[in-house]
Amino acid sequence: MTLNLKRMMIEEKLKIMEMLWDDICQKVPDFSSPEWHAKILKDRDKKLKDGKEKVLDWTQAKRDIRNSL
Repeated sequence: MTLNLKRMMIEEKLKIMEMLWDDICQKVPDFSSPEWHAKILKDRDKKLKDGKEKVLDWTQAKRDIRNSL
């Protein structure tokens, strides 16, 4: 299967990413992220607790991403 990524709109790319992630989660229930990913999440959690980061609503975050492209 080949995707013409250069011709795809950002909305199409995001939808495909969501579909892939949903499929992985359903077919590989014991899937675990690599150790480096855990470190990034811990660092981000610490920034949240220290007030250096803020949480965005997922719908708003996606809208912000789309608007920035």
